Amino acid sequence: MEEWQKYVKSVAAQAINLVLPPRCVVSGEEVERQGMLSPGVWAGLDFIADPYCECCGIPFDFDTGIGGALCAGCIQSRPEYTMARAALKYNDTSRDLILGFKHGDQMHAVLAFMPWLKAAGQEFLGEADYVIPVPLHGRRLLARRYNQAAIIAQRLGKETGVQVLADGLQRIRNTQTQGHLKSGERAKNVRRAFRVLPKLCTKIKGKNIILIDDVYTTGATVNECAKALRKGGAAQIYVLCIARVVRE
Repeated sequence: MEEWQKYVKSVAAQAINLVLPPRCVVSGEEVERQGMLSPGVWAGLDFIADPYCECCGIPFDFDTGIGGALCAGCIQSRPEYTMARAALKYNDTSRDLILGFKHGDQMHAVLAFMPWLKAAGQEFLGEADYVIPVPLHGRRLLARRYNQAAIIAQRLGKETGVQVLADGLQRIRNTQTQGHLKSGERAKNVRRAFRVLPKLCTKIKGKNIILIDDVYTTGATVNECAKALRKGGAAQIYVLCIARVVRE
């Protein structure tokens, strides 16, 4: 029966691809299967690799030769989370990819993100008890219709077997969009904007959490989320994002 179901799904997928050929979510070029990127788009992606800050994951320009080295920002003020990792540097190509996913209803792009996120989070995926997405406020969710971080979290949970708490965090203030704000303004904007639902505090107490977001810009949002998770009793908090802004 199981083999028959797999066969039916395979035939159905082939039929759909004949009618609606899979296309690259950025360039629109035809590709072999859903979630794949065209060669030109792939060449424009800049993956983050060692060496990077042991805590926030920002890449270093050169190898420090010191294991577990921290960047200046983490030395000055250690974040609330344990460790943050992102798969890509945020550039023109990754921006178009993420914006298409975030605002263009190209939700199948999540398939492309999975191998990148699993590689970026390999240091802590095996230790995680729960995956929790950065939440949207109810009004924002109503306007956008879906939370991109929740979609990433659900898919990651499905592929890794880590349980997803889609409502693990709640955004209790409808904060303004962060895009135009400077670093200090971002931190002030999201201050005390999140909480762990009281009914879930016993569930996450002493547990290791992977916090999911699409883009790490200054870290203000994930840091505030981590603060709420700490208050809720979480043990270790790992941040995993598709891309992060790296200022030269």
